[in-house]
Amino acid sequence: MTCAASPVLLELLMFWNNDSLSKGLKAIEKSTSLIVFPLFIIGNFERVSFLKLLKTYVIATTSILLFFFIRFNLFFPELMQKYLNGIHLWEMGYQFADSIGIHAPALNMHLAFVCVCAFYFVFNTFRQHENLKTKIFWIVVFLLSFFFVLFVNTRMALGNIFAGFLIVLFLEIRAKFNLKKLFVISTALLVLLFGILYLFIQKDPYMKEKYSTVTFAYMDKVGKLDEIDHPEIKVFNSLVTRVSIWKSAWELSLKNLPFGVGASDGKPELNKYYKETNQKFLAKYEFPTHNQFLDFLLKFGVLGPLVVAFYIFTIGCLGYDLKNAIIISFFLIFFTSNLIDDFLLRFDGIAFSGFWFSVFGSYWLQQKLLSVNSN
Repeated sequence: MTCAASPVLLELLMFWNNDSLSKGLKAIEKSTSLIVFPLFIIGNFERVSFLKLLKTYVIATTSILLFFFIRFNLFFPELMQKYLNGIHLWEMGYQFADSIGIHAPALNMHLAFVCVCAFYFVFNTFRQHENLKTKIFWIVVFLLSFFFVLFVNTRMALGNIFAGFLIVLFLEIRAKFNLKKLFVISTALLVLLFGILYLFIQKDPYMKEKYSTVTFAYMDKVGKLDEIDHPEIKVFNSLVTRVSIWKSAWELSLKNLPFGVGASDGKPELNKYYKETNQKFLAKYEFPTHNQFLDFLLKFGVLGPLVVAFYIFTIGCLGYDLKNAIIISFFLIFFTSNLIDDFLLRFDGIAFSGFWFSVFGSYWLQQKLLSVNSN
């Protein structure tokens, strides 16, 4: 419970460093779920049904996204027509996420976890010899979740789901499946997945450009984005922009060691630094740090990244100790997502991680209790 609450406990510890009382309280208020979830979930860990919660989450999230996808087609037919005609393919995932009211990388972080869980349940139906209807149901849920990840189309999520698939195959399923049967089922599913991916890329040729030339373009312009003609068009979501942000955040953090600038002053001070260093493009769009470790370093000084590592890697330790592919996949998704974004700044990221951290912790306690009782 202390591990799960560590980010908000750090904010309380460093509260004195805020310039604004009201903004400091607002920052703490946003993180209170990291106290509430562990208190009520881990505090009642024997009542937590791990797999039932996962199934409910996967089915509910996929159903909600299907509803919003149908709504998107009905209310924004012009955007879908542009997409189908190959026009402005780069904006589609962000437009869809905006129609729901969520940031595209945050949406795809959820969807990547849903997709990996659905992949696990597909295999689980075969392992438990479920009836044909159940197998078809989970295959449909899995394919829908995979399609939504492709449609929102963020780079980190796509890499994470394939890494998650491999973790499920080699860690969770291998120990429970006949190797021949595992090979046949996994080969069939992977062929299907890569077939869908190939067809998707054929319809969305920008995807090849996005994952290669666009991502790594203008890397010689780190910290000098204003030298690029129309950076809003050419490098808004490129790696060079993030590296330029990280460079500024790192430099500003070093100037404010050992205690940082305060939880309420991280973004304002970073925007001020953009202006001081004459980085007009970054100042205009007021980019946040896009890296959770750097964000906490800027706000809280040397303790910041240590607490982030403590929070995220505790989830990994739970998965490793239980040899559980779902928990390890969650750790990988959340860890890598926070290397290029800052999800402990957002309420959805805080609640998402805090809820599942508490569920995983409860499951870990259940397994330890079973182990003690069996001995």
